[in-house]
Amino acid sequence: MIRTLVLGRSVEERPICAYVRGDSARKTVLVLGGFHGDEPKSVRLSLRFVELLRGASQAAAPGRWVVIPLVNPDGLVRRKRRNARGVDLNRNFPTKDFAPGSPRSRMFGGSVPASEPETRAVLTAVRRFRPGAIVTIHSIGAGRFCNNFDGPARALAQAMARRNGYPVRGSIGYPTPGSFGTWAGREHLIPTVTLELPSHHSTSRCVRDNLDAVLCAGQWVTRRHGDAAGLP
Repeated sequence: MIRTLVLGRSVEERPICAYVRGDSARKTVLVLGGFHGDEPKSVRLSLRFVELLRGASQAAAPGRWVVIPLVNPDGLVRRKRRNARGVDLNRNFPTKDFAPGSPRSRMFGGSVPASEPETRAVLTAVRRFRPGAIVTIHSIGAGRFCNNFDGPARALAQAMARRNGYPVRGSIGYPTPGSFGTWAGREHLIPTVTLELPSHHSTSRCVRDNLDAVLCAGQWVTRRHGDAAGLP
């Protein structure tokens, strides 16, 4: 059975929902989609993954799953990267390297860390569910699609790569101050993989190529016993 929880609301009061399956708190995988409103493939893959969980056995999808398909609902409505206040949510986390940047930049991180209700909803999810692993889904162009790992997640990224065929990378290739991966993976040592879907592939292909890649995180965190470290 899958429970639906409202973790918070966006700037424009749209609900930010989590779908929760299972109760094994020490073996939790958190899946996040839709940080950027112009990356709808990440939302579609996350929603399709929820449907997979509805029909999957406990053996096929072990542990507890928490899926937030749409972190930035206001951005998705507009098909814009940033939220309704013009903040890039993936630059708004309270990291040591947080830097606002220019409000005119599409990567503007906000005036202060965690200024946005959407960011705070994600922080609430991490602190409430204490995941043993996190998969956050984005899409990217110019052939840079990959399994990008932060913190102690190289082995998870490699396991995902065996299923989706994407490269494993420890860096996306450019600075990401205030990013969720830095906050969760590097600073709080939660194994975190940013799954960068190829923007030039169709949505159906991205879903087909990655359902099993996301699912394997459950087996991985179960083997690792799902112990989260260093959470605030």
